[in-house]
Amino acid sequence: MADSKLLVPELSDAESMGDETVRFQELLLQASKELQQAQTDRPESTQIQPQPGFCIKTNSSEGKVFINVCHSPSIPPPVDVTEDELLQMLQEDQAGFRIPMSLGEPHAELDAKGQGCTAYDVAVNSNFYLRMQNSDFLRELVVTIAREGLEDKYGLQLNPEWRMLKYRPFLGSISQQNIRSRQRPRIQELGTLQGPERPHLNLWLEAPDLLLAEIDLPRLDGAQGLTLEIGESHLVMGGSQQLYHLNASIPLRINPEASRAAFHHRRKQLMVSMPLLSVS
Repeated sequence: MADSKLLVPELSDAESMGDETVRFQELLLQASKELQQAQTDRPESTQIQPQPGFCIKTNSSEGKVFINVCHSPSIPPPVDVTEDELLQMLQEDQAGFRIPMSLGEPHAELDAKGQGCTAYDVAVNSNFYLRMQNSDFLRELVVTIAREGLEDKYGLQLNPEWRMLKYRPFLGSISQQNIRSRQRPRIQELGTLQGPERPHLNLWLEAPDLLLAEIDLPRLDGAQGLTLEIGESHLVMGGSQQLYHLNASIPLRINPEASRAAFHHRRKQLMVSMPLLSVS
């Protein structure tokens, strides 16, 4: 679905562009400048105190591991989709659904038998946590994502088998965590480029290193036939039905290999997640 190949070379002469394309470039550049200024003026991180939720027990080659699943209103919620829509996304092997999550540092603790173990604190949005309490499916999904996130961050190999502690909502103590400040541009909706087949594009910065896009496709019922190509500063979407075509230059450095997209059937939108490359 995502590809680093560009359909057309980037135009270098502004006079060869149409007025609408030039205006779109200017809007994106203005938003980029505002974001960079916001990141300079505001602190990069905020300290939060997660609240306890539930605790699971698993193990690694080094011994017992406990994961305290916590929550905080300071963590942004995921996109609001139904479980059926989410299940369809997962079955299609698409990563359009992302659960913002804060992964804490490991801390040494003692289990109920007085034996040494390691505990990790993982925090999600408080409202999403309440929803997760009533859904075994979401609980399983959060635990799986948390386990994989801890494995990637700390080089662990955790046993996928786990059990939830019945009478203990957390093990040890839950420490404060530093999370990235949520910074959104004041220009969140960048407008529609006029044209019979040009869809509405909405861009915003979900985190300092993650750009999200929503492309409105009201005449489509699914992603069949859509093509999406993403370069470091370019996004091109088309389709065999020739109902829509979008060619957008983006003044932020995108990581094409890590970008993902998924079609939201109820909203009739293509949701695109584009991690950003660090500025050298």
